[in-house]
Parts: sequence; C-alpha cells; structure tokens
Amino acid sequence: MGIRLDDGPGFPGAKITPHYDSLLVKITAKARERSEAIKKIVRALKEFRVRGVTTNKSFLLNVLQHDDFINKPVTTKFIEDHPDVLSPIISQDRAQKLLHFLGNVIVNGPEDKGVQQGVDSPHTTVEPPTFSPSNDAKPTLRSIYVNEGPEAFAKAVRDHEGLLVMDTTWRDAHQSLLATRLRTYDILKVAKATNIGLRNAYSLENWGGATFDVCMRFLRECPWDRLEQMREQVPDIPFQMLLRGANAVGYTSYPDNLVHEFCKTAVNHGMDVFRVFDSLNYLENMRLGIDAVGEAGGIIEGTVCFTSNLSSPRYNLEYYVDFVQKLVDCGIHVLAIKDMAGLLTPGDAKKLIGTLRQEFPTLPIHLHTHDTAGTGIATYLAAYEAGADVVDCAIDSMSGTTSQPSLGALMHSVPDNLSLNTGHVHELNSYWEETRKLYAPFESGQKSGSADVYVHEMPGGQYTNLMFQSGQLGLASQWSDVKKAYADANELLGDIVKVTPSSKVCGDLAQFMVANGLSKEDVLEQADTLSFPNSVIEYFQGYLGIPPHGFPEPLRTRITQNKPVFEGRPGAEMDAYDFPAKEQMLKEKWSNAAGHPVRDVDVLSHAMYPAVFEDFMLKTNEFGKVSMLDTPTFLTGMKIGEELAIQLETGKSLIVKLLGVGVPNEDGIVDVNFELNGQSRIAHIKDLSVSSTVKERQRALIDVAGSVGAPMPGVVVETKVKKGDKVNAGDPLVLLSAMKMETVVSAPCSGKVLNVEVTSGDQVNAGDLVVEIEEEYDHQEVA
Repeated sequence: MGIRLDDGPGFPGAKITPHYDSLLVKITAKARERSEAIKKIVRALKEFRVRGVTTNKSFLLNVLQHDDFINKPVTTKFIEDHPDVLSPIISQDRAQKLLHFLGNVIVNGPEDKGVQQGVDSPHTTVEPPTFSPSNDAKPTLRSIYVNEGPEAFAKAVRDHEGLLVMDTTWRDAHQSLLATRLRTYDILKVAKATNIGLRNAYSLENWGGATFDVCMRFLRECPWDRLEQMREQVPDIPFQMLLRGANAVGYTSYPDNLVHEFCKTAVNHGMDVFRVFDSLNYLENMRLGIDAVGEAGGIIEGTVCFTSNLSSPRYNLEYYVDFVQKLVDCGIHVLAIKDMAGLLTPGDAKKLIGTLRQEFPTLPIHLHTHDTAGTGIATYLAAYEAGADVVDCAIDSMSGTTSQPSLGALMHSVPDNLSLNTGHVHELNSYWEETRKLYAPFESGQKSGSADVYVHEMPGGQYTNLMFQSGQLGLASQWSDVKKAYADANELLGDIVKVTPSSKVCGDLAQFMVANGLSKEDVLEQADTLSFPNSVIEYFQGYLGIPPHGFPEPLRTRITQNKPVFEGRPGAEMDAYDFPAKEQMLKEKWSNAAGHPVRDVDVLSHAMYPAVFEDFMLKTNEFGKVSMLDTPTFLTGMKIGEELAIQLETGKSLIVKLLGVGVPNEDGIVDVNFELNGQSRIAHIKDLSVSSTVKERQRALIDVAGSVGAPMPGVVVETKVKKGDKVNAGDPLVLLSAMKMETVVSAPCSGKVLNVEVTSGDQVNAGDLVVEIEEEYDHQEVA
C-alpha cells in the first residue's frame, strides 16, 4: 500500500542507453508521515533486482536513510555537504551469481576437472540419522580440556580404561579415498548426530593437512568458516587437525610469527588437538609447531613418522625411542605414531608400542595407520595389548584400502573396551554409505588392498591422489611403473620418511622418471642436465629440512649446482610476516568483493596459499558462495525441469527451476533459462568448447641439444627467457605446472635463444618444443 510505480523500459532484454531518457522506473511513496513514506520507499528500492546496468539505487538508498535527510530540512547543497551518499552499496547479488554458477556447470561441465568424465553424482537426498540427546553425566574429554587444560586432558586419556578412538571420516578418510573432496554441506548434515553418536571418542580429525587448500582450490569454501560451522554443531567432541610443523598447513616453510598466529587463530576457532609432525622427522621444524601450539593453549600431539620396518638398519627401535625422548623433552602432551603407509605389522607394533610404554609409562600413545595391505585391525589389536591408548579408525563405509581400518570391525573385536554406542555407529555408517555414492566421480577405482605397499612404501593419503595425477599426466597405463619408480625415487632421495610434503617430492620424481623413461641409474648419470621438478630441487636445497641420515652425495651437489642450500631450519632465516601491510593490501584489492569482505583469517589463508586464495576470491566474486548447494548440483549442475530449494541463510531461500538451455550464438554465448522464485531469469554463459582449437606443436629433436622439449605434459606458468637472450647450461628457460607439480625446464647447453615457442597459459605435452637454443660451439641454426 502507498507505492506507485510508473514503468519505463525496465524489462529483461531492454537496451538502456546512456542518453536521455535512461529512467527505468519511477517510484512514488505515500504515507501519513514523512518517516513512514521513507520506510516504504526504502523497502521498495531494496526489493528491486536490476541486473545488467548500473543504477542509482545505492545513491537513493544512501540519501533516504541518511539522518539529516530524515530529520532535517534538505537543500540543494545536500550532496555537497554529504559526499558519502555517493559511495556505492556493494550488492551481494547472490541469486544471479548462483544462477551464473549453475549455468556455467550446465554448459561447460564441472568446474573441478578432477571429476571423472561419464561418472555422475546421483541426484538423491541423503537423510542423516536422528539421535536422542545423551544422558551420560560423565564429562567428555573436550570438557576436561576446556575447563582444566591440556595436561588434564592427557591424564584423562592415560587413565581411561579401555581403548579410545579418533574418527578420521571428516579428514584423512576422504583424503585417502575421494581426493579430499568431501564438502562441508555433507559434514554439517550429520554433525549433530555425530556429536551424540561419537560423544565418547578421543577426537574427530576434521581439519588441516590437504583439506585446507582443497577447500579453497576445489570446493570454493573458506576453511576457517568450515571449522567454525563444525564447531558450532559439535560442541562435545575434541577436534583434531594435522599441522606440518614449520610448514603449518602448506608445502613450504613460513616465518615463525605466521605459524604462531595460525595456531592461535585455529584454537580461537575451535581446534583442540594438533598432531604436529614433520615430513622428514626433522626435530627443528617440529619444535616451531610444538611451541606455537603450546603458546596458543592447544593440545600438543607430538608425532614420530614410522617408515620401513624395525629390522631396517636406519629406522630401528633405537631410532624411534631416541626420537620420542626428544619429543618428550619438547613438552608434548600426547605421542602420535604416524604410520602413513600402513607399514607397521602386528609384530612390529607389539615390539614398538611395548618398548615405548615401558620407557614412557605416563605418556598417552596414539597410533595412526592406513589399511592398504589389509592388516590394520590386527596391528591395532597388537598395539592395544602392548599399551596403546588411542587408535585411528574411519566409519566402515569410508574405511579400508588406503583409508584407515574400520571402526565397526574394531568395535566388534574389542566389544567391552570401546566406549561407543554400537547402534549409533551403525546408523552413522548408513549415512556415509549413501553419501559416498555422491562422490563417485572422485573414486580412484581401487578395488582392493595391496601388499606391495611394503615394497613401494607409498602413503595411503597419497596413493589415490598420485594414481589420479598419473592419469592426468598420461601415465594411467603405467601405474605399476610409477609404483616401482616411487621405490627407486625414495632410494635416490636417501631412503627418507615419506609424508606430505616429502611424499610429494618422491611422487613428483617417480612420475618424472616414468614420463621420461629414466631408470635410477639414468638419473644418477644425467643429474647435471635433467630438468627436475621444482619440488625435487628444493628438497635437495634443504627447503623441507634435513633428512634423518643426511642428503645423498654427490647427487645433491649435482642437482643443486650453484643454487643456495640450507643446512638448518629454512624458516629460521625468514623475516617476520608483516600482517598489517598484507591485510591492508588485501582489503584494498578486494574492497569491492561482495559477500566476502577480507578478514584476519583471510590474511592467514593468503599467507599459506597466495595463488590459491587469489583464485578463490576471484571465483567467489564471480559466482558468490556456492557451499549451500547440494553436492550433486555443485558437481554436475541441474537437469531440465528440475527444481531446487536453496537456503541462502536462515529465513532466505531460493526456488530455482531449470527451464531450458539454448544453443551457442555466433559469439559462443548460450542462454540458460531459469525460473527464480516464480520469475524468469536468464544466465548468459560462454560455451568454452566453441571455436576452441588445440595448437599442434612442433616436437623437440631428441638428438639436438639446443632443441629443448617439455619434460612432462602441463601448463606453462612463466617463460624465463626471450629471443636473443644468452643462456648458460642449467639456466631456467620455462616454468611448467601440472597437478600441483612445478618443473623448471633448464637449458641443456650454453648459447643464444633462437625462439621461445610457448607463452604463459599454453598447454604442452611431453616432448613438445618449448625453446630453441643456438649452441655456442657450432653457431648453426637448429631446425
């Protein structure tokens, strides 16, 4: 009532010129009081949705809601006296952005190129179980930690009668089985039931490790929002994360103050237990993480990574006892034994746990393994008998093979010693059994366990990821060769502990060797001239730290050549991170980012993964937040005639129906027709397949030194030289990237650059010509 609209050309498809008259609609409000008329017209303006042209809606709202306009006489100097009314109001435009995202998936296919072609996520709704609140008056481990501190938590764990369990379903299980793609949407649906069903668990592992960057990179979610939302729904169970020591949740070293700030912020957002480890068991890297968690008030779970077997001359019982003593001296609350490849046999578990229990009687011992060979439950039973306090399991439908052993199997193996409700666990398993089907596009295809893990020693969390990456690199048919090369790569690196990021180095080298047909002997002979992946070069430079038994020589010197090397903790030499400057830079850059203003946690995300965060913000600005979409829709879009109810927030929902999809016009634009809350909406989507041509590239000449080819398929990130440049043997020419693996293509000889055949963003295959060099000694042009 009291609103009159006089229409102009304000209809979909109208051409609005910048000349007189560009009026879309005139709004007139009428009421008994001026203030009431203003309220009506403000509401009317806010209900208008005008897309495709710039309007004066922000200006009008700023004027109408200004105190001086409402309460004082207004003159023609109003704008001059109040220039702030010209400041634009950034519209979130959530509905149209969401339609643009859906349209893009419908026209161009899944945004996540990790989705297997031809494998659908079934469009079904999975309902979570509902449990009655627990009547157990006994305090939970989290309440003990919150009220009494980490030391009291550790004592309660050690005093607990029976075996405790950490559930890995929300982190390591899906990292091992589903390429880390589990979305917050599906976790939150079952979170309240989990809070009741697993109330007496040691912890839920749900954050850190690869989940941090994958959240932004592929799921288009903020990892900090994810943590907060989980904490809100699960107040009673301790949360646990994986912290890579001085590498935090990244793949490189960071300034000390950055690691400290990260841990403090994580605790403030609801994190409790920090499993602090180093990928090389390098104590100096771990010490930083331990100190940071301790200062933040978190529970320090100091970790020794298990590799090989106890009969190994390098990693024997004496090695582990000595390392654990050093961790205890650092002030840890709980000891974790991280068997990331599932190499710990029942016999070795009994011997290792038994010895550590005897040496450290008051220290809680937490064992983690993967079930790659199928011996996980047997190992856990042996460890429990020898004195272990906690073991890691996954819900049955998310367990086995490269994931953790089955929680259900363990429950029935020690029925009187596990303080969990069997019925609740089975109902949670039913939810995950159906939910896993939604992630079918990310299944590795692995049908069973494999005892060859005792040969190649590949971590469970890496196995399926590396299998997938190998397929992307054209090595799918050579997977068995990659596994064999992995064992050879480990020997070349010095027989190291293999866990992210050191396992990535080993995997990168293995794929590099198979892609280029190199044996271990070939690498040793040709080390001076090979264009090794960046991760391998940086490993030998000491960017990850120092391996337990040092770097193999002369291979290290031949690979690093004249590059700088570290002989201690790399981060110790780094300048402090300038938080105020970075925050100011990000706020200036993303000041117009609707729906995601820059916060302190975003500064941390940018510090850990600058390029990933930038892409996340670009996509969020383009598509808005998409975390509220159900998983099948997020992955594969909608079908014609399908209708969805999408809840943007409490009290705000959208009803979206796909009406039809047009054909590309001459510019490759497709009109995708939706119905949004009963109104017609069109999303104009660029069809990326239209007029796309794949450039046929010249192949490098194998027998000509100056004809430099790509060592692997990938995307050109940067060219380091231009035509006419003088280069020396070993100088960087081109930086390639493939599946998070970067490789520098180096000059095989000295000379002058004749041609650079690629530019940034180009796709190349292994052997494609990237640079031609005229060698100094013959001055002949290379054909």
